[in-house]
Amino acid sequence: MTTTTLPQASALGESMFPRSGYSRAISAEFGEIDQRLRALERQLERVGGRSAASAAQAAEGVGETIASALNGMAERLRGGANSMRDEAAKIGSEAAKLGNDSLRRLSNQVEHRPLVTLAVAVGVGLLVGLASQRRPSRPSHQRTRPRRR
Repeated sequence: MTTTTLPQASALGESMFPRSGYSRAISAEFGEIDQRLRALERQLERVGGRSAASAAQAAEGVGETIASALNGMAERLRGGANSMRDEAAKIGSEAAKLGNDSLRRLSNQVEHRPLVTLAVAVGVGLLVGLASQRRPSRPSHQRTRPRRR
Protein backbone atom coordinates (compact mmCIF):
# COMPACT_ATOMS: atom_id res chain seq x y z
CA MET A 1 0.00 0.00 0.00
CA THR A 2 1.43 3.26 -1.08
CA THR A 3 0.57 6.47 0.57
CA THR A 4 0.82 9.64 -1.37
CA THR A 5 0.49 13.15 -0.13
CA LEU A 6 -1.92 15.70 -1.55
CA PRO A 7 0.56 17.46 -3.82
CA GLN A 8 1.69 14.12 -5.15
CA ALA A 9 -1.94 13.02 -5.77
CA SER A 10 -2.79 16.16 -7.73
CA ALA A 11 0.40 15.77 -9.71
CA LEU A 12 -0.65 12.24 -10.61
CA GLY A 13 -4.12 13.47 -11.66
CA GLU A 14 -5.88 11.94 -8.73
CA SER A 15 -8.23 14.02 -6.64
CA MET A 16 -8.64 14.03 -2.97
CA PHE A 17 -12.14 12.63 -3.39
CA PRO A 18 -12.09 10.02 -6.07
CA ARG A 19 -15.09 10.02 -8.42
CA SER A 20 -17.34 7.12 -8.14
CA GLY A 21 -19.96 5.95 -10.60
CA TYR A 22 -22.62 7.41 -8.33
CA SER A 23 -21.15 10.94 -8.42
CA ARG A 24 -20.84 10.75 -12.22
CA ALA A 25 -24.54 9.86 -12.49
CA ILE A 26 -25.50 12.79 -10.25
CA SER A 27 -23.31 15.08 -12.32
CA ALA A 28 -24.99 13.89 -15.51
CA GLU A 29 -28.43 14.42 -13.97
CA PHE A 30 -27.43 17.95 -12.93
CA GLY A 31 -26.36 18.63 -16.50
CA GLU A 32 -29.68 17.34 -17.82
CA ILE A 33 -31.61 19.41 -15.27
CA ASP A 34 -29.58 22.45 -16.27
CA GLN A 35 -30.40 21.88 -19.96
CA ARG A 36 -34.10 21.45 -19.20
CA LEU A 37 -34.14 24.63 -17.10
CA ARG A 38 -32.51 26.60 -19.92
CA ALA A 39 -35.05 25.23 -22.42
CA LEU A 40 -37.85 26.18 -20.03
CA GLU A 41 -36.41 29.70 -19.69
CA ARG A 42 -36.35 30.10 -23.48
CA GLN A 43 -39.97 28.94 -23.73
CA LEU A 44 -41.02 31.33 -20.97
CA GLU A 45 -39.25 34.20 -22.71
CA ARG A 46 -41.10 33.44 -25.95
CA VAL A 47 -44.45 33.10 -24.17
CA GLY A 48 -43.71 36.23 -22.14
CA GLY A 49 -42.94 38.13 -25.33
CA ARG A 50 -46.21 36.98 -26.86
CA SER A 51 -48.09 37.79 -23.65
CA ALA A 52 -46.55 41.24 -23.49
CA ALA A 53 -47.55 41.89 -27.10
CA SER A 54 -51.06 40.61 -26.41
CA ALA A 55 -51.30 42.72 -23.26
CA ALA A 56 -50.11 45.77 -25.17
CA GLN A 57 -52.74 45.17 -27.86
CA ALA A 58 -55.42 44.64 -25.23
CA ALA A 59 -54.39 47.82 -23.40
CA GLU A 60 -54.45 49.72 -26.69
CA GLY A 61 -57.94 48.39 -27.40
CA VAL A 62 -59.17 49.38 -23.95
CA GLY A 63 -57.61 52.81 -24.38
CA GLU A 64 -59.36 53.28 -27.71
CA THR A 65 -62.68 52.20 -26.21
CA ILE A 66 -62.33 54.62 -23.31
CA ALA A 67 -61.27 57.44 -25.63
CA SER A 68 -64.27 56.76 -27.86
CA ALA A 69 -66.66 56.78 -24.89
CA LEU A 70 -65.18 60.03 -23.55
CA ASN A 71 -65.40 61.66 -26.98
CA GLY A 72 -69.07 60.65 -27.20
CA MET A 73 -69.76 62.15 -23.79
CA ALA A 74 -67.92 65.34 -24.73
CA GLU A 75 -69.96 65.66 -27.93
CA ARG A 76 -73.20 65.23 -25.98
CA LEU A 77 -72.10 67.86 -23.47
CA ARG A 78 -71.16 70.26 -26.26
CA GLY A 79 -74.55 69.69 -27.88
CA GLY A 80 -76.28 70.33 -24.55
CA ALA A 81 -74.22 73.47 -23.98
CA ASN A 82 -75.04 74.77 -27.46
CA SER A 83 -78.74 74.06 -26.86
CA MET A 84 -78.63 75.84 -23.50
CA ARG A 85 -76.80 78.80 -25.06
CA ASP A 86 -79.49 79.08 -27.73
CA GLU A 87 -82.24 78.89 -25.09
CA ALA A 88 -80.50 81.54 -22.97
CA ALA A 89 -80.24 83.81 -26.01
CA LYS A 90 -83.97 83.36 -26.73
CA ILE A 91 -84.91 84.08 -23.11
CA GLY A 92 -82.62 87.12 -23.06
CA SER A 93 -84.15 88.56 -26.21
CA GLU A 94 -87.67 87.95 -24.85
CA ALA A 95 -86.73 89.65 -21.56
CA ALA A 96 -85.34 92.62 -23.49
CA LYS A 97 -88.58 92.88 -25.47
CA LEU A 98 -90.67 92.73 -22.29
CA GLY A 99 -88.46 95.36 -20.65
CA ASN A 100 -88.80 97.67 -23.66
CA ASP A 101 -92.59 97.20 -23.71
CA SER A 102 -92.83 97.99 -19.99
CA LEU A 103 -90.66 101.07 -20.36
CA ARG A 104 -92.75 102.28 -23.30
CA ARG A 105 -96.00 101.80 -21.33
CA LEU A 106 -94.60 103.55 -18.29
CA SER A 107 -93.42 106.53 -20.33
CA ASN A 108 -96.83 106.62 -22.04
CA GLN A 109 -98.59 106.73 -18.66
CA VAL A 110 -96.24 109.45 -17.40
CA GLU A 111 -97.02 111.56 -20.46
CA HIS A 112 -100.79 111.13 -20.30
CA ARG A 113 -101.28 110.99 -16.52
CA PRO A 114 -98.41 112.73 -14.77
CA LEU A 115 -100.33 113.38 -11.52
CA VAL A 116 -101.42 109.76 -11.11
CA THR A 117 -97.83 108.60 -11.70
CA LEU A 118 -96.56 111.08 -9.13
CA ALA A 119 -99.17 109.91 -6.60
CA VAL A 120 -98.21 106.28 -7.13
CA ALA A 121 -94.51 107.12 -6.66
CA VAL A 122 -95.23 109.01 -3.43
CA GLY A 123 -97.39 106.13 -2.14
CA VAL A 124 -94.69 103.57 -2.83
CA GLY A 125 -92.12 105.80 -1.11
CA LEU A 126 -94.33 106.10 2.00
CA LEU A 127 -94.86 102.34 2.16
CA VAL A 128 -91.12 101.68 1.94
CA GLY A 129 -90.47 104.31 4.61
CA LEU A 130 -93.03 102.83 7.01
CA ALA A 131 -91.79 99.31 6.44
CA SER A 132 -88.23 100.32 7.25
CA GLN A 133 -89.28 102.08 10.49
CA ARG A 134 -91.15 99.05 11.81
CA ARG A 135 -88.10 96.82 11.67
CA PRO A 136 -86.74 96.08 15.12
CA SER A 137 -83.33 97.63 15.64
CA ARG A 138 -82.31 94.80 17.99
CA PRO A 139 -81.92 91.17 17.02
CA SER A 140 -85.04 89.11 17.66
CA HIS A 141 -83.31 86.72 20.05
CA GLN A 142 -82.86 89.44 22.70
CA ARG A 143 -85.74 89.89 25.08
CA THR A 144 -86.93 93.33 25.96
CA ARG A 145 -88.30 94.24 29.36
CA PRO A 146 -91.79 95.64 29.47
CA ARG A 147 -91.85 99.34 30.26
CA ARG A 148 -93.26 100.55 33.54
CA ARG A 149 -95.80 103.32 33.56
